[in-house]
Amino acid sequence: MPPRMAAAEHLFWQFPREPVRLQPELSMNAITRRSFLGRSAVAAATPLFGGLVFSGPGAARAAGANDKVRVGLIGAGGMGKGDLATFFKNPEVDCPIVCDVDDQMLAGTVKLIEEQRGHQPDTVKDFRRVLERKDVEAVIVATPDHWHALPTVLACQAGKDVYVEKPLATSIAEGRAMVEAARRHNRVVQMGAQRRSCPVYAQAVAFVHSGNLGKVGLARAWACLDWIASIGNPPDSDPPPGVDYEMWLGPAPKRPFNKNRFHFNFRWFWDYAGGLMTDWGVHLIQVLLWGMGPEPPKAVMSSGGKYVLTDNSETPDTQITVYEFPGYTLVWEHRVSVGLGLYGRPWGMSFTGTEGTLVINDDGWEIIREPSKDTLEAKKYPRGADPRPAHVRNFLDCVKSRQPPAMNLEAGHHVSTVAHLGNIALRSGRKLTWDHVNEQVVGDEAANRLVSVPYRKPWELPLMKRA
Repeated sequence: MPPRMAAAEHLFWQFPREPVRLQPELSMNAITRRSFLGRSAVAAATPLFGGLVFSGPGAARAAGANDKVRVGLIGAGGMGKGDLATFFKNPEVDCPIVCDVDDQMLAGTVKLIEEQRGHQPDTVKDFRRVLERKDVEAVIVATPDHWHALPTVLACQAGKDVYVEKPLATSIAEGRAMVEAARRHNRVVQMGAQRRSCPVYAQAVAFVHSGNLGKVGLARAWACLDWIASIGNPPDSDPPPGVDYEMWLGPAPKRPFNKNRFHFNFRWFWDYAGGLMTDWGVHLIQVLLWGMGPEPPKAVMSSGGKYVLTDNSETPDTQITVYEFPGYTLVWEHRVSVGLGLYGRPWGMSFTGTEGTLVINDDGWEIIREPSKDTLEAKKYPRGADPRPAHVRNFLDCVKSRQPPAMNLEAGHHVSTVAHLGNIALRSGRKLTWDHVNEQVVGDEAANRLVSVPYRKPWELPLMKRA
């Protein structure tokens, strides 16, 4: 992970064993503490998004929180190793087996397990060996995006619960197959979009739900990331020693090895991911959908391209996407190599209502009142602690209780679909009308081919509808 990304995404968080609790008193004008907690409880009961459970080590003891949970790690790169370290904050978690196609990644994670759990795990390069293990109850899928769907679906079929990184996959059809697999096999599956388990974000969403902003007609998310620079245009080469490149490609098209398409930079190539629209977009748009409700978009249009970077990456470095939802408009925008974003924040989200605007990112949230109105008090609320431990704890509690997790697959598929639609509109070059019931673009065969994704033989994804 590049240093600037680490600063933006990780370093401001602290890592307490106990998650931050909802602050008991917030001066929110018309919101009393009782109404705030009541509205939070209503939000928690929304079926699409599962329970708003901010659980810590003291929660769900009746479900047997001290029982061992043995996880298998599939994908031992930076994200997988970080996820496993967060899982290890819970003393009942162990990891008997690690899977990665790269010996170097395996070695780093083996060292982590030896240090944290005092034993050497088994290592494999084929994820199916993890799913065969009788001593593995759950798996962490922290692979590149094009490898999210197949391990998740097969893990559900094998009776394993799954913690899978965002976005769900590289296409909408893969996400639907993952939802169906979890439902059919009654598995607990959590998407790793941790802001869903953050009390500070819950407070802000409760304020949106209170109606104090007035009628909210515009929701925006943006990412201006000055740490993203050109990755150059290196020639194709042989894979590094110790890498099973054929397995790394898996269902993706056959391509010569290029170091820019491997490890972190895979995000910028359509074969494996969706660029910043799905990488950061899923993180931030999920907060907007949480605040605005579970309705699907009716239409989407997007514009952008590679205007700044001169390298062999494929996804746009500049993009603006506009979604038409029932009753409001949602806007996503990203730019690279610059850090000057809206409201003085390089990245964030905003809800604009007739009485004022709420702006939020991991540094906290604030209310900006409309200059001509005095119904709101302009005020700032501070950041909270890192929500990753609470998000993982919620997953572990749900593994034991069999309740839906905070970011279950219906919620994960919903926000991933919204992000994918932005890219489909961009690549199609036209405004699209979305039929959410059939998960198809209305009257556009070319765009519908991007709703699904072909799998390279011999790989096949069970339950996926073909384009």
